[in-house]
Amino acid sequence: MKNHRVVFGYIILVLIAISMLYPFFAMINLSFVQSDEIFSQAGKIFYSGFTLNNYKNIFQQIPLSRYFFNSLVVAVITTIGQVLFASLAGYAFARLHFKFRNTLFLIILITMLIPPQVNIIPLFFLMREMHLIDTYHALILPGLFGGFGIFLMRQYFLGLPKDLEEAAKIDGCNLFQTFFTIALPLAIPTVATLALFTFVTTWNSFMWPLIVTNSESMRTLPVGLAIFKGSFREITLWGELLACSVICTIPVIGIFLIGKKYFINDIMQGGVKE
Repeated sequence: MKNHRVVFGYIILVLIAISMLYPFFAMINLSFVQSDEIFSQAGKIFYSGFTLNNYKNIFQQIPLSRYFFNSLVVAVITTIGQVLFASLAGYAFARLHFKFRNTLFLIILITMLIPPQVNIIPLFFLMREMHLIDTYHALILPGLFGGFGIFLMRQYFLGLPKDLEEAAKIDGCNLFQTFFTIALPLAIPTVATLALFTFVTTWNSFMWPLIVTNSESMRTLPVGLAIFKGSFREITLWGELLACSVICTIPVIGIFLIGKKYFINDIMQGGVKE
C-alpha cells in the first residue's frame, strides 16, 4: 500500500510539472513558426515550418538589444547593491548593540507591509526633484534597499555561531574583516537566495520603469514589449511577441540554474534544527 502511495504521488508531481512546463515549451516552439501559421499549429507537440524570421524581425522592428542591455544593467547593479546593503544592515542588526536597534528594525519590518504601489508617487516626485527622470539612477536607486533583504540576512546571522567571530577577533580582525572574511562567505546560500529573488523581481519590473522612463533608449524589456504589443492595429504579430518573450525569459532561467544549488541548500539548512 505504501509503494502504491509513493507511485501515485510521483504521478501527481509529474502531471503538475508537465502542466507547468508545457506552456513554456509551447512558447519556445511557436516562436519558430510563422505568425500566420501559429493558430493552425496550436495543440501540437512538435510544430512544422521551422523558421528564424520571428527573431530576425523583432530585432529589426524595435531596439530589442537596447532594451535587453538596459534590463541587464538595472537588474545586475540592483542585485549587487541589494545584497551588499542588506548583508551589512542584517549583520549590524544581528551582532551590533546600538541605541534604538529594535525600534529601527521594527520600522524596517513595517515597510514590508506597505504595498509598493503606495510609494510610486512619492518616489517619482523625489526622482523629479533630483533631476533623475529617464536615467539609470531612477531605475536603480529605489531597488537598492529593501526590508525583506535586511530581514532575511539578519535571521541568518542570528543563527551563525559566535565562536567563529570571536576567534577572528582574537586573530586581530576588525569588524569589517570579520564580516567579509567569516560571516559573509558562510552566508553564501542565503546571499544567493536574496540575489535570485532580487534579480527576478527587478528583471520583471514593469510599473516603475514605465513611469520614470520617457525615451526609447531607456526602456527596459517589459516596457518595450508592452509598447511593442500596443503598437499593433490590425494584425497581432504573435510570432514576434513569442520570440521576444523567449528572449526575456533566458536570463531569468540562467540565473536560476546558476543559483539553484545555493537556493536549495539554503532551504535545506533552514529546515534543520541543531
